[in-house]
Amino acid sequence: MSETEPEVTVRGGRIRGRTEAGISAFLGIPYAAPAIGAARFELPRPAPSWDGVRPAQHLGPACVQSPYPGPIRALLGESPVIGDDYLNLNVWTPDPGGSGLPVMVWIHGGAFTRGANSLPLYEGSAFARDGVVLVSINYRLGISGFAVLPDAPMNRGLHDQLLALQWVQDNIAAFGGDPGRVTIFGESAGAMSVGSLLASPLSAGLFERAIMQSGNGSAVADPADAAQVTAAIAEFLGIGATAAEFAAVEPSRLQSAQDAIGLALTLEPDPQRWGASVIASGLGVMSLFPVADGEVLPGPQADTLVARPERIRPLLIGNTSEEFRFFTVPAGLAAAMAATALSALLARSGIDPDVAKIYFAARPDATPGDIYSAIITDVAFRTDTMRIADIVSSAGTACHVYEFGWPSGIDGIGSCHALEIPFVFDTLALGKTLTGPNPPQPLADEMHRAWVDFAVHGDPGWARYESAAPLVRHFGSPASSTGAPRALDELDALHAAFRH
Repeated sequence: MSETEPEVTVRGGRIRGRTEAGISAFLGIPYAAPAIGAARFELPRPAPSWDGVRPAQHLGPACVQSPYPGPIRALLGESPVIGDDYLNLNVWTPDPGGSGLPVMVWIHGGAFTRGANSLPLYEGSAFARDGVVLVSINYRLGISGFAVLPDAPMNRGLHDQLLALQWVQDNIAAFGGDPGRVTIFGESAGAMSVGSLLASPLSAGLFERAIMQSGNGSAVADPADAAQVTAAIAEFLGIGATAAEFAAVEPSRLQSAQDAIGLALTLEPDPQRWGASVIASGLGVMSLFPVADGEVLPGPQADTLVARPERIRPLLIGNTSEEFRFFTVPAGLAAAMAATALSALLARSGIDPDVAKIYFAARPDATPGDIYSAIITDVAFRTDTMRIADIVSSAGTACHVYEFGWPSGIDGIGSCHALEIPFVFDTLALGKTLTGPNPPQPLADEMHRAWVDFAVHGDPGWARYESAAPLVRHFGSPASSTGAPRALDELDALHAAFRH
């Protein structure tokens, strides 16, 4: 062992990391046995022990997935490497010989079908630099994690996350971390996962605080509806909709079938074909995501927190101000959309097309594509963010709300989905395909510090949100501010027009 190649012992054996600039990184550590073959559709099991010292100096593989479509892939950068040992995690620590350090556990996004803990934006050195042990996890995606099958447990991807958090409880002290000071955080599907873990009775004792970036509290399907999606995938493959038959199919064929059915659902989001809750909760975009299984997840996350307020923990929650431009602008949908298409798309998502009149009145120079992006931003993200904030604050628990409003230097995408990530992680140098060439470092300093302070003290630096005084920290440039959420009339109209 050397100072540049530190070693620690975890459940399973000894691992060797690497130290650079005072930060020690231990990468690609298995927290569960490989979920391949029949095990792909079983509950996760702890990783088997190994002999000797296991190298932990390189990022591990990810669950099978298809690359993002070209325009989005160009924004996010490289795609992850796929491999069997994908149930792995990474740890960055300022002092593997220390003790009592706060811990943050990152859950990546990707609509529950894509993503990995190995993306450059999620490099954890800045958190370790500032005294936090940063952990980033992988979990089962798509069919592997969320297909509903009669001979398999549901929500396997959430079970993976729970096992990873148990691994943190059992092992993080070896890296200087305090298992009693764990904050979980995630973005998009990662934030929806955080909401699911908050609502889950199985997460007791696994974390102290939570952060939800650009998620919601209603992304959960009825199992019977979700089984309709699984049945369509099985029909595409020409097999029975059972775990035994799915396990016999090569992962690449499973992925091709998943992609084909996901596209069919997006092009024709028919509740009769796919299940009403799948379309309503997935907004006709997500096809495989958590279900209300009565074990991990009793029901919709926000509704569960209302019914079981004792599960609420201190929360930092927010979204970007122009989330959906990430999906509509790069693909050319925003530029091509006509007024008739706007009405049809809104109606297809269960939204009264007349809501668009309110948005046009507030934005007289906006195009139909701009209005569609703004409405879906509110439907999919902002309304649920504010609802969860109301639930948490009404329970008497600390809740802090933010909005990220700095517009990207990439033309047209504005302050879109995922743009806040390189500011939170202070990885601006690694995220310029998303931010553009000149992102403001002072904004990253401010935002990253708020996340660290929340994990360390429970206070990100601004007043708690209260329904009677709905203060929201706006992160933008040249300076941030605190005030009420914008355009409350739009939110009220959406609450009336959209059935959560």
